[in-house]
Amino acid sequence: MIAIKALVLAGGRGTRLRPITHTSAKQLVPIANKPILFYGLEAIRAAGIEDVGIVVGDTAKEIEAAVGDGSAFGLRVTYVRQDAPLGLAHAVKVARDYLGQEPFVMYLGDNLIMGGVTEFVAEFRRSTPNAQILLAKVEHPSDFGVAELSHGRVVRLEEKPKRPRSNLALVGVYMFDSAVFEAVERIRPSGRNELEITDAIQYLIDAGKDVRAHEITGWWKDTGKLEDILEANRMILETIGHDVRGTVDATTRIDGKVVIDEGAVVEKSVLRGPLIIGRNTRIVRSYVGPFTSIYHDVTVEDSEIEHSIILEHSRILDLGSRMELSLVGKDVEIVRSGTVPKAFRFMVGDASRIEVP
Repeated sequence: MIAIKALVLAGGRGTRLRPITHTSAKQLVPIANKPILFYGLEAIRAAGIEDVGIVVGDTAKEIEAAVGDGSAFGLRVTYVRQDAPLGLAHAVKVARDYLGQEPFVMYLGDNLIMGGVTEFVAEFRRSTPNAQILLAKVEHPSDFGVAELSHGRVVRLEEKPKRPRSNLALVGVYMFDSAVFEAVERIRPSGRNELEITDAIQYLIDAGKDVRAHEITGWWKDTGKLEDILEANRMILETIGHDVRGTVDATTRIDGKVVIDEGAVVEKSVLRGPLIIGRNTRIVRSYVGPFTSIYHDVTVEDSEIEHSIILEHSRILDLGSRMELSLVGKDVEIVRSGTVPKAFRFMVGDASRIEVP
């Protein structure tokens, strides 16, 4: 069996998720109380790969603190510094010394793929093309990079075409052999001053290399936007079991699949799953509805929450109406003021969005 490495990209700035990503790596935003990046690392290990290079940028310290040496995932992790986010092909370029001549899977660290990449990697091992791309059918292909195929081989890639030649979008997972290194050296920056991986793959196609495609049938999400994060959270929560390890008083009602971690306390509340509540979180006189993930050390009192993600150390107190479709960052306090005259009072960071009734 040929040795394969993995290259995980975790250096992007996450501009579409600001203000959350002003202070946190987008790859560490939790989905069902697990950082997005961890799902990818677990998928890589499940595919039989042990050596992983993680490309990091401005949030390197945070990524390294979360992942460590990779042993918790059964991996050997090496960190590769990318001084600026200059494109996916640029990430391959800066990782060349780490990758050597071995084939590798490149995995975008903010992607979620149902079923992982085991079959994708196995197909590459069997057929040993120069490159293999992962594709999925989408309703609006003009929003994505699109592949045109002929007899299973890729003949053309277009980035967000106005008139797509197919409905097959590129998913953020690719496989390459060492031929890709010539491609990333030969291409030139795009209009947004980045070395595009689609240009590198097109270079391989034009050079007569064997570029193949693998289509996934399950769901996948690029979690770069709020609505995609909430949708991924919903999809993952639909797969959870029922596991109550925290303390729940006799007056609390639980409906459906609910996970409550150790140290959590729930009193005089209604929990309607699927949902997950993290360690040392307190839920008091509140309703927590479906598709909600509440992370560790959070307090929710006299409030109603549905279809939302609440990050650690936040406090949701005495809301006057239900919170839904929300992503609340770390150390946030949302509280109803008892003062009169009644008015909204905000302290809001850059690139925030607030909706009020």
